[in-house]
Amino acid sequence: MKRNILTKTGLTRLTKLAPLAPIATVATVALTMALPASAGSHKDEFHSQHKSSTTSFWKKRHTRAGYEVWASDQSNSVPGVSSRGIEGSWIWVWDSKDVKRQLKGGPDAVSLPCGPDMLNPTATGPCNLLDVFPGTLEEYDADGQPTGNTLADLNGFGRLHGMLPDPQQRYLNANIFAPSGGYVGIIDRQTKAAVGLFRVTGTNVAGNDTRSVHMSFWSEDGNAILIANLHGKVLERINVERNRKGRITNLSFDRSASLGVGKNMEVTSSATVFKGANAWGWPLKGDITGDYVDAAFADLTPNGVCKENGCTDGADGALGGRPNNVIICPVASSNENVYVTLGGGGLIVADHSTTPMSIVGEYGNQAVNGAGCGGVEANGQMFVNAGVSASGAGATQSVFTMYSIDDTAFSTPQSENSPMPVTLFKDSTNTSTGGNMDGAISANNSGQLPGITTRRDAHGADATLDERYVHNVDRIQNTVEVFDTVTHTRTTYDLTSADGQGNGDGPCLAASVGDDIDLPANDPAPDLMEITPDGRYFMVALRGPTPVSVTHSAQGSCPGVGIVEITQGGQSGRLVGVLRSTNTVDTAPVSAAGGHAYTGAERSDPHAATVIAKKPVRIR
Repeated sequence: MKRNILTKTGLTRLTKLAPLAPIATVATVALTMALPASAGSHKDEFHSQHKSSTTSFWKKRHTRAGYEVWASDQSNSVPGVSSRGIEGSWIWVWDSKDVKRQLKGGPDAVSLPCGPDMLNPTATGPCNLLDVFPGTLEEYDADGQPTGNTLADLNGFGRLHGMLPDPQQRYLNANIFAPSGGYVGIIDRQTKAAVGLFRVTGTNVAGNDTRSVHMSFWSEDGNAILIANLHGKVLERINVERNRKGRITNLSFDRSASLGVGKNMEVTSSATVFKGANAWGWPLKGDITGDYVDAAFADLTPNGVCKENGCTDGADGALGGRPNNVIICPVASSNENVYVTLGGGGLIVADHSTTPMSIVGEYGNQAVNGAGCGGVEANGQMFVNAGVSASGAGATQSVFTMYSIDDTAFSTPQSENSPMPVTLFKDSTNTSTGGNMDGAISANNSGQLPGITTRRDAHGADATLDERYVHNVDRIQNTVEVFDTVTHTRTTYDLTSADGQGNGDGPCLAASVGDDIDLPANDPAPDLMEITPDGRYFMVALRGPTPVSVTHSAQGSCPGVGIVEITQGGQSGRLVGVLRSTNTVDTAPVSAAGGHAYTGAERSDPHAATVIAKKPVRIR
């Protein structure tokens, strides 16, 4: 059965028809999607047959397409919650036309609505995560049987940590990071409604039923979603089936693909899938396939050493091994590699096309220090950074390091620490933490107040469209380090001045929170970022005065999305605007170790900004 697809014209007609029929009826007529001809899990040959014939990124082909900016606001979307980032979240969406109008001196861009609110011409955003994924969705087990739980019955559905677009520019993943939750969803860009929702595997690594989703990444061809089950210490995979136009026809959480990276591991709870109607009244897609493979959860790497230090079946790896394998980010490359960054340092490189996913590279934490998340492929290299720990131990750490690894080296499994990463930059003031053997000090107690702190924290990174330069933000110092991918030389600019070189005040000053006069202003606290399709700007999340995560390194004054103009042919930049977000619904208490004891009402805290084109891309 085929269904019609919403176009701009269709949306206009829907708006006119809305008063005449219930939303569910209108949606059935005007906004439905092709159903899968058959269900089934992806096999290894599926991935090889559907691999993209080109490794160039979508932005190179659609540089003039309009786009939307999406921001993941971690703060609670309900009042009266006792803790930060545990119930709901806000999704902010801005249209590039409104962004450009703001940059030209026009009115501030207004966030777009989601779901059926799009039918109301006066409606605005942000979008409540709890509306995009309704609480009435029912949980189903691997046998296709209901567990008896609805989404509203379960805990941990909050703290939207990040969203990333698929290469086809049709969908975004949604990574929901509240403690003990473990949810990953898929959202349709055009309808801004849920397409699928899963809960990841529970393991025994920290008691019974340990799991959480920190981030997930799409494979280069968009046929897989690679999930960082952080506290469960499992790399997991959702297989994505599409029709010829790139629309998703089914989503399968493939348990047989899961790769455990901890020690002495056991699966305590299977992954589950949610079924029911989204905000438009259409059914979610998804199933659970395959069975967990015991060998994929065994202690040892292909080189016969412990995946994580202290396992019972072998010795620790060389160069410090891997002390704590909470998975931070699984950064996918065009060669079907996924670079699994780890909280305690070290790195695992896995082939995500095999089932189970398999280790092809492994590094100790002296070779790749902890705890990086910024990773980007450019010019055949994978650039991976090291930053401060998100745990309380990170409060006295100072880390800014960037590595480059040859992404073509893993066609077969490699020996330990091979090929050795190239250290492009390691700040001389880095603390001797996370495997760093060069640190002069073990702790930096200078806090995070701007102008006082000397601490550093490398985090979000992205490349220019020509892949010549990689930009990497410092979340504490409000600076950006730029690395030439050919010469490996480095330049720096700031996000606080008008020109990025210390002259004049940048736009964060005017956008700073004003209900606490003692809060340091003009403190962007940049986080995850992405470039726009025209290559002119980086959109970077700016943290708020009440940080939900990494509270010791992420307090900022102008929550929202920073618009960074790329200058000097990609070698530099400057902050030219702020898409401001706000949340005074949340009343959770403030905590920002080493920062300001904020007394105001602002709770907005965007952790990630991403960009998605309004024109889909055909991946061949």
